[in-house]
Amino acid sequence: MLLYKQKKKQVPKGNRLLISVTVIGSAGPIRFVVNEEELVAAVIDTALKSYAREGRLPVLRSNLNDFLLYCPTAGSDALSPWETIGSQGARNFMLFKKQITEKVENDAKSAESITRKSPGNWKAWFNKSLNLKISSH
Repeated sequence: MLLYKQKKKQVPKGNRLLISVTVIGSAGPIRFVVNEEELVAAVIDTALKSYAREGRLPVLRSNLNDFLLYCPTAGSDALSPWETIGSQGARNFMLFKKQITEKVENDAKSAESITRKSPGNWKAWFNKSLNLKISSH
């Protein structure tokens, strides 16, 4: 009979938390376990990877710099990517896509900032289709 040495699992320091991240426009929250010492940027990255792996809609980009993580109980400011996720004392978060602005030159006189709309804005299409009046005979 052979005896095998059992390797001890390295337990990360700190507590582990089950968090829930709601992506705006998605059907429901994404839940996963994180170490409370993880940075907010790492949590955003994990949420985006889980979102893509599950094949959720709408399709999001994978650049974590394009997103902001909010804690509904902490106020209206987004969480800093460099703070730890456990510092908020919360387990529910919301992931928002940053609004992207472009500089457009107008006749080489001045540049003005405009907000670029996403190409597949299904909410606007849906609301517009509800407003169409269907007349009956």
